[in-house]
Amino acid sequence: MGVLLLENLEQSLKKTGWRGPREPWTQCHSKYVDSYSQSVKNVDYAEKKGDDAGKKVSGIKRHLAVDTQGFPHAIEVTTANVTDRKGALKAFERCKLSGVEKVLVDGGYTRAPFAKEVRHTLKATVEVVKHSELHTFKVLPKRWVVERSFAWLNKSRRLWKNCERNLNCSLQFVVLAFLAIILKKL
Repeated sequence: MGVLLLENLEQSLKKTGWRGPREPWTQCHSKYVDSYSQSVKNVDYAEKKGDDAGKKVSGIKRHLAVDTQGFPHAIEVTTANVTDRKGALKAFERCKLSGVEKVLVDGGYTRAPFAKEVRHTLKATVEVVKHSELHTFKVLPKRWVVERSFAWLNKSRRLWKNCERNLNCSLQFVVLAFLAIILKKL
């Protein structure tokens, strides 16, 4: 129910004329989806936990696929030991995205089976936006949109850490946070 309400609010926001960032690749708002995950620490009483060895976090992962304006189209919450690729595929299958032509991802999604599954599930291609080999900070083109969406979520005090026992409760609080964000923009 929360995801359906989120989609309806997003459509009404777009009808009001809010166009989001003015980038050349944002002309068609639902053809591109940017997928990314965020590892979050758990509190002690959470039922399900996992360890993300790459980020050295014990807790959960929030998998998020957003459009070019930063609005969520697929949200999934898993334990942190689930890979980015598997979590993104679970989110795509659960949310049944349609009309997507290209999925933009970072280097953590660079396996051929992932691209094949995305082609099968969404009938879309995968474009990997790679980090430079130099260890300097650089804003990656097209990747800042999903980073901004996670920054919006991090402003919600409830989401700074996973305080929920169940993964479904964590998912619903992410949906509620996005509902608040969209309502503020109306």
